[in-house]
Amino acid sequence: MQGILSDILPGPGVLQFILTQAAFIVLLIVIMKCLHSRCPWLPNCMIGQDAAQENTEVQVDPGTLGSTSLSDVPCPKATSQEMEEFFKDLHSPTDNRVVRKKLLHKLLVFMTKEVDHRGACLMLADMGISLEVPPDAVSLGRVERVSLVLVWDLLDSPPLLGTQALISPVVYCGPHGASFQQLCTLSFKHCAGSGTYVRVYASDTHLLASKEWEELHNKPSRQNRICITRDECQIKLDHFSLYTSVLETYGRPEVHKWLQLAVFSSPLSADQSHQQIRIYFLNNTPCALQWAHCNEEPFRGSLCGPVQLFEFANTSKDMFLVLKYLSEGWENIDENASQYVPFLHIWHGKCPFRSFCFRRKTVSPVDSPSQNTSEIIVTMHVFQKDLQEKYLEVLRLHITESGCQAERVSPKPYCNRIPRELFEQLQMLLEPNTVSGNDWRKLASRLGLCGTKIRFMSCQQSPAAATLEFFEELNGSLHDLYKIMLSMERLDCAVTVEAFLNDPLPDCPGLSQRDKDQENHCCCEGKTTSLASECDSGLTDLGSVKEREICSQTTDEHTAIQ
Repeated sequence: MQGILSDILPGPGVLQFILTQAAFIVLLIVIMKCLHSRCPWLPNCMIGQDAAQENTEVQVDPGTLGSTSLSDVPCPKATSQEMEEFFKDLHSPTDNRVVRKKLLHKLLVFMTKEVDHRGACLMLADMGISLEVPPDAVSLGRVERVSLVLVWDLLDSPPLLGTQALISPVVYCGPHGASFQQLCTLSFKHCAGSGTYVRVYASDTHLLASKEWEELHNKPSRQNRICITRDECQIKLDHFSLYTSVLETYGRPEVHKWLQLAVFSSPLSADQSHQQIRIYFLNNTPCALQWAHCNEEPFRGSLCGPVQLFEFANTSKDMFLVLKYLSEGWENIDENASQYVPFLHIWHGKCPFRSFCFRRKTVSPVDSPSQNTSEIIVTMHVFQKDLQEKYLEVLRLHITESGCQAERVSPKPYCNRIPRELFEQLQMLLEPNTVSGNDWRKLASRLGLCGTKIRFMSCQQSPAAATLEFFEELNGSLHDLYKIMLSMERLDCAVTVEAFLNDPLPDCPGLSQRDKDQENHCCCEGKTTSLASECDSGLTDLGSVKEREICSQTTDEHTAIQ
């Protein structure tokens, strides 16, 4: 018997080998299960055909909405019960109210109505989005639940190339696939400023599925159902899905979209040592501004005055934000006075923002008795790189305990204005008409004005003054004016301009000696200071004399500027 068993059973070495291999296999299975349940990347890689069959997708947590870097880590796959609760909440009637709610990591703004044969109109107030269900679209005796949803999840936007710009929000009409007897009309805003290069995109999927964006203009059956105006898209729908619009530039540099620059800050309190302002670069659509308000709620930030429009060019140039002036008693925490936003972050509509944080200086009242840090005055320049001479916005902020106010300052450099005394002398010399026409008329001709415009100038109270003002509008320098006078052989005018180039400016009320020196320097140099070279100049450089004059006057009116 013992011999038989010894022949059947393996030896000790073989048995040990089998047990070792079995333990290794069990350990490997346990590790794979742990990785499958814990690792956030593995389910996304393995989802494959299962996700397509179940018509679901792995959700991605957007993290801090509006930041320039979104999280790439997917959230756990939604279960059937979670999806059921999601659509139950989304398609429950809201009693004519607009609801803002976060469902399954998606921030949504929506309205749901029960619609019968009489039709209805769903409108998201302050968002510029509406859905009209006409009469008889629903059969008599039936009631359909209709939802209009603004999707504030940036990851649901269509994937874009560098030549494409997102110019509209992503809008969802639900339930997905619902059809009606009459065409419904969906309307939403875009920021292209023209409908020439605007294309409507749709994803024939529900809100939680993997998006499959395609251009509706490529479908002959849909082309006649799309109407695009200078600021709105109107689509006739035969069934419900997701929609947005994209700006197709086709490599044309003249194509642009309009932004709104929105500055937010919280009121200033007497006991706080730091103050922060945030500047948003948003598409010029109502819902983008409302998103910024929503994003500011945790910071208790409020909009500082009206937004400023900006023409954002298709040049692949980044946006720069330069701090040009900060009132006394405060200092910028960051040593660099300039920040930039990558071109594609704005072009693809990611709603980026940049912030500046200021710190109250600790100065003894004995050393600086006139300083009062109960308010802050800030001046900033906003421009695209290498385009500051064409597209430039100057923002001036006034932050107090009662809130923040913003105003737009003319970006035209004051140092290119002809000094008043010189202006009057040239006006007196050029005003009289000469037989040869070598007067204000020849100057107007040298500036490119045609005969019709010169005749219009002659009807002005002072044609010479009107011509000199036109020269100022061209941002010409005194050096340019001096050369023009020499070419006109008006040596009397050239000598007068040369005297101002060589001598300091006369006393002028409202300007300090430093301002006059700087203005004289700008005029004598014959050019404005380049903003690109000023990015690292620090806060002591106020940019232009006009801004310095404003700040100087403000300092006179207020004993302290925060």
